[in-house]
Amino acid sequence: MGLVIAFLIPVLCYLVLKYASDRAVDMPRRYLLDTVVTNIVKGKETNDSIWHITANIRLQNQLGDTVHIFDKEGKITVANFFFTSCGSICPKLTHNMQKLQQSFIKGGNVRNKIDTSIVQFLSFTVDPARDSVSTIKDYADRFGVNHDNWWMLTGSRDSIYKFAFEELKVDKFSEEPISPDFVHTSRFVLIDKQHVVRGYYNGLDTNSISKLARDIGLLMLEKDKKQKSTVFMEIIDLTWLWLIIVAAVLFFMVYMNARRKING
Repeated sequence: MGLVIAFLIPVLCYLVLKYASDRAVDMPRRYLLDTVVTNIVKGKETNDSIWHITANIRLQNQLGDTVHIFDKEGKITVANFFFTSCGSICPKLTHNMQKLQQSFIKGGNVRNKIDTSIVQFLSFTVDPARDSVSTIKDYADRFGVNHDNWWMLTGSRDSIYKFAFEELKVDKFSEEPISPDFVHTSRFVLIDKQHVVRGYYNGLDTNSISKLARDIGLLMLEKDKKQKSTVFMEIIDLTWLWLIIVAAVLFFMVYMNARRKING
């Protein structure tokens, strides 16, 4: 019996750790590091990464409403850039974004119960001089855009270009070269609920878009960064199992010791 117990304890410990590890998730990483702050707590030096918070700029959407892009709080955001007279990649990008939007309206990832209320889509025109509110409204209607959670935005050219290059830095994460005079990129940009960039995706590639949809679901499951990591929390959640195992072993040892004394 002692050998059985000695064997079972490490096996059970292994199964608990394996269970926790199997449920751990590889979350989308953060981009655009602003700075690293060094803190000294109880004589120990720690480094904290300060990630760039995307600016909440003001523009006009296709319905003629003046909005701040993050007016709808608590949403994950997918952003891209287009212009209505584009005859190359923009129609395909808009079509793929529309398919992504529809997938969330239909329930998205069934396993994680994702729906349209979770994500906000933003498309910034890079030719605002010609893309008026009425022009982008016609363009949106042509592609079947649901206006509830997809804003096509126009306004100040300086604001849009500053946002693209300084806030999202699309020029650094695009496969194609981007001129500072004209933002023409195939990137879809994923921004979390805290307005931190969490990914860049090829909006022309179905595999990349599938990964984007998956990452949106993962961000919805993401816990506050002040909480413990997923694996650690899973192990903590199973503390009761550890206690039962230890209590059972101790009880058995006491019981066997008592029987030996009686028999002796």
